Amino acid sequence: MAKTVLVVDDDPTQRRLAQAVLEREGFAVVHAESGDEALKRLNGGGGADLVLLDMVMPGMSGIETLTELRKGGDTTPVIVLTASGGIEMVVKAMQAGAQDFFVKPVGPERLLIGVENALQMTRLSAEVGRLKKHVAGRTTFDDLVGDSPAMRMVKSFGQRAARSNIPVLITGESGVGKEVIARALHGASDRAGKPFVAVNCGALPANLVESILFGHEKGAFTGAVEKTLGKFREADGGTLFLDEIGELPLDMQVKLLRALQESEIDPVGAKRPVKVDVRIVSATNRDPARQVKEGAFREDLFYRLNVFPIEAPALRDRREDIPALLDHFITRFNAEEGRRVMGASPETIGVLTAYDWPGNVRQLENAVYRALILAESPWLQPHDFPAISGVAAPLSEMAADPAAAAPVPPLADIAGETHGVDAPVRILDDLGHLRTLEDIERDLIQHAIDVYAGHMSEVARRLGIGRSTLYRKVREQGLDVGLSDQPDDLRAAG
Repeated sequence: MAKTVLVVDDDPTQRRLAQAVLEREGFAVVHAESGDEALKRLNGGGGADLVLLDMVMPGMSGIETLTELRKGGDTTPVIVLTASGGIEMVVKAMQAGAQDFFVKPVGPERLLIGVENALQMTRLSAEVGRLKKHVAGRTTFDDLVGDSPAMRMVKSFGQRAARSNIPVLITGESGVGKEVIARALHGASDRAGKPFVAVNCGALPANLVESILFGHEKGAFTGAVEKTLGKFREADGGTLFLDEIGELPLDMQVKLLRALQESEIDPVGAKRPVKVDVRIVSATNRDPARQVKEGAFREDLFYRLNVFPIEAPALRDRREDIPALLDHFITRFNAEEGRRVMGASPETIGVLTAYDWPGNVRQLENAVYRALILAESPWLQPHDFPAISGVAAPLSEMAADPAAAAPVPPLADIAGETHGVDAPVRILDDLGHLRTLEDIERDLIQHAIDVYAGHMSEVARRLGIGRSTLYRKVREQGLDVGLSDQPDDLRAAG
């Protein structure tokens, strides 16, 4: 998603110059002629990702504008613009909450570097805050990404459930983020800051399920060389998240039911039960009601767990959240991998939003991770997601063939053809009649692909059509673009 920069300056020329530089790099730019106008926009819901603020303006000065902005709790990064580089002015701006300053006139390169650094610092600060809350067990529903109707319902139900110790069963497809919802339930409850213990019931060895959940005494069985507390006692005072609860063996379901009913557990080899204070949140990607009918899940346990059900929506049912999730993952992976990707191009967002995401949020997360590692542009492009967009990465092809990296010469220089009426693409058939428009178009596209060595972006540009239209015509007409240039889904379709 393109980042929005608010340029606040009473000089229209300065605003236009900044706009030209920023828009060339993919930023969206909005203007304000005064501090009052800027505050109205920022406080009125217009918002911006960064503010370029002139220090000297009629009426409210830049320092006064910045001070008012910070008093209202707005944390939008601000870069101040000043005509003089006096140290006193700079110190005042920094004390008021500015991230950086420019001395006018500012060069395009300095402007872009400053804007990118300020945005990167904001992202890193947000990521550090998120990680601190995650580690401390204080993630809340405000930290869940997405504001679609489906997610608003999840947040509303979750906040209500968090006020009590009611057992919650989270259902939904694999990869939708059930554990994230469970952590938010914990962080929004009065157990926040206490242990949050997650157990994947489907990954527990059958012969060790009881020991892992309830613990065991030293010498209780062969190999029990020391005492183990078990997950219930590890979560004492906090929340125990039982993921994939439908995978739990039937014999263990009986013991789990007793633990929930009596709030006590029987460690293997112990002489007496142990009292525990644990809030249970469970999750499954199966249909538990159907499992009950099939005899794979105990009915009494199902009713015990399913007191407050929450349905986690599939990503295809909340497509409007994809841009926000995309920004979230880019910020996270930038911090983890030391990258400086600014975001995704509008075309990329359109491609990702149109995709069905069978693997849900987890698949999107992994796709963004791969794209960010391989990206060579500040903005993720459709070719950074080849398996989803069907667009091959031209840069990788050029790197493999040094000759291909040279500038593409004009059509006539490559073709070596005269510009006759019927050359190089024939308009007339052997009998002298006009060929059909479809046949001429097919030959023209094939010729352009051959001339420009399969560089589809250049082919589309020369033909004056979009790349998606070009790929559709290639598929429909069964044209040959070469195996090395042809995306997997195009080869399958052809």
